[in-house]
Amino acid sequence: MNYSDKFSHIVVYCGSNLGNTPAYRDAAYALGQAFAKHRITLVYGGGKVGLMGVLADSIMAHGGASIGVIPQFLKDKEVAHQGLSELITTCDMATRKLKMIELGKAFIALPGGIGTYEELFEVISLAQLRQHNKPIGVLNIDGFFDPLLKLLEQTAETDFMPASNMNLVCVANTIDDLLHQMANYQFVESQKWVKPKWLADDSDYIVPKFT
Repeated sequence: MNYSDKFSHIVVYCGSNLGNTPAYRDAAYALGQAFAKHRITLVYGGGKVGLMGVLADSIMAHGGASIGVIPQFLKDKEVAHQGLSELITTCDMATRKLKMIELGKAFIALPGGIGTYEELFEVISLAQLRQHNKPIGVLNIDGFFDPLLKLLEQTAETDFMPASNMNLVCVANTIDDLLHQMANYQFVESQKWVKPKWLADDSDYIVPKFT
């Protein structure tokens, strides 16, 4: 399958550290190689360190294209990758995230820290609110995201989101499987707000609706 027909640009969220096992580094390198093979342009945070740097180095080494988006204060700290196809500088972190979302046709999360979680949850939340219908993927290397996926399950079980919203995220532990799932992803609308089952039937609780 020519994945670039499905998504020409994929945003990747990942750590600025390497983590405690070479498996994370190896996955970042392999993802860059896969993007180059399928002619998918990488959109990422523009850094040269950690998994971000490995990913960017890999796609460039294999003849692919990359766009980095980095806020000025991080660029000033000399953590920007200077070997990219394009480097976009933003005024702050919020603008950086919006620009990456604008450029991306799909999103993938690799292992990372708080910033990676923040970016991943932002695109999941936007999908839940029907602000986009782009595929979102999680590359679950060595079960890294198992606790996060369990948290989403608990969120659904406690009625803070519909269980169907678990389908907003494609999950796989191999790159080929993840790209295949994302290429076949179909957004399914769910009602975000529901009346709690424990409320009395005659309750005047108002359930907002999408129009």
